[in-house]
Amino acid sequence: MQEILKMRWFYFFGFIFVGINCYFLSKDEILLAAVPVALLLIYAAIYHTTFLFLLIVFFTPLSINIEEYTGGSIGLFVPTEPLLFGLMILIVVVQFSHRIFEKEFLRHPITIIFIIQFCWIFLTSITSELPLVSFKFLLTKFWFIIPIYFFGYLVFKEEKNIFRFIWLYIAALSIAVVYTLVNHASYGFDEETGHWVMFPFFKDHTSYGAILALVYPIIVGFFIGRKNSPLVRFTLLFLIVLIGFAIIMSYTRAAWLSLVAATAVYLLIRFKIRFRYLLMVGFAGLIYIAISWTQIMHSLEKNNAEHATENMDERLESMANITTDGSNLERLNRWYCAVRLWEERPFLGWGPGTYAMVYAPFQLDAFKTIISTNSGNRGNAHSEYLGPLSEQGLPGLIIMLVLVGYIFYTAITLYIRMPEGDMKLILLLITLGLVTYFVHGILNNYLDTDKATVPVWGFTAMIVMLDLRYKKRLNAEKNSV
Repeated sequence: MQEILKMRWFYFFGFIFVGINCYFLSKDEILLAAVPVALLLIYAAIYHTTFLFLLIVFFTPLSINIEEYTGGSIGLFVPTEPLLFGLMILIVVVQFSHRIFEKEFLRHPITIIFIIQFCWIFLTSITSELPLVSFKFLLTKFWFIIPIYFFGYLVFKEEKNIFRFIWLYIAALSIAVVYTLVNHASYGFDEETGHWVMFPFFKDHTSYGAILALVYPIIVGFFIGRKNSPLVRFTLLFLIVLIGFAIIMSYTRAAWLSLVAATAVYLLIRFKIRFRYLLMVGFAGLIYIAISWTQIMHSLEKNNAEHATENMDERLESMANITTDGSNLERLNRWYCAVRLWEERPFLGWGPGTYAMVYAPFQLDAFKTIISTNSGNRGNAHSEYLGPLSEQGLPGLIIMLVLVGYIFYTAITLYIRMPEGDMKLILLLITLGLVTYFVHGILNNYLDTDKATVPVWGFTAMIVMLDLRYKKRLNAEKNSV
């Protein structure tokens, strides 16, 4: 009865607010129209938190950075980041009052690494060159990771929410892809316009290509690995063609490379290649590179292949062009600046999120390109690994590498132990999706955006949930024998 009364009061006040706002809208007071929406979101957050979580997932590929419309004064992805911030506050309050996270989850190595990372970012924010920027960066980390990884773990305990998460993200991404392709088609699918036609949903073609590559193994895996109805199979086949064509038309060479890496990892898992053999091959490869370094550099300097060509072989070859390719040269410039920043402050770094503001004086004329800038308005370190190195020192890089390494260690060892079924297939596919992202992360970095953070840490939460669940099952089976 009390619930019915609550709902009646909710609808009563809702209608009042709608009526008042309609009046003020007629007076051009547009902002007041947000009041009923805000009330509905607060209600959803309190009484239907999982629904709000999944709503954020759907909005993510379609979110827009208002920085482009505020002259760079405010960088915020809407509607996702305000919703994530509100959800974070709710989760923290509920955790302190009810302790919703069990000890097994809080003690999981991946959770512990996240907590260590938070602590290190906090410490390096205190010592930062620009503390205000760094503490804002830390706050952003909180509202990305707490709702998506921590709360996501609870949401994914209901396994159907894993499928909902994946399908909602892919559905919304498909809308952005169709918009981009239609827009691109009006310019004849040429490469120059292919760098920006995904705006406003994506800032440029590299972030767009990275996210397309991240979901592509999942779509292909669903089509090949699951028994589906004819309608679902047709939908998956359509998505394979649509997203595949979009990846090609994104002109993002790093995305193509990341898919090759994911295929290689799949083959290693499929044929159960032992880790020690990979270690031996990798060690032998490093020795070869060290011995042949001079010859390799001479070969790279002779590479004049341009990515602005319709020949796919030449496009792939251009990835190693460090002589005339402006994009490659500028990336090397940013990497070299990151290393020089680290050499200046090797342990604590310059402060989280500060790279774009501090790297300009560390550019050398020999490394500058026609697209170099001193204003810090064209991206940052272009690496998920060198960024933390320059901003958080050597410990920041080590924490990031350990986090990525343990995610894959957990996923692959769990995959070997899991029984056949949908969850085992899901585990494999999200692992391959993460491979594409973290390989891409060598060349670019997008974990400061909702587009990448939501799927990457969402997939990580799925892996941890499955790991803890199947450990319990295996332990129960051992005890029952």
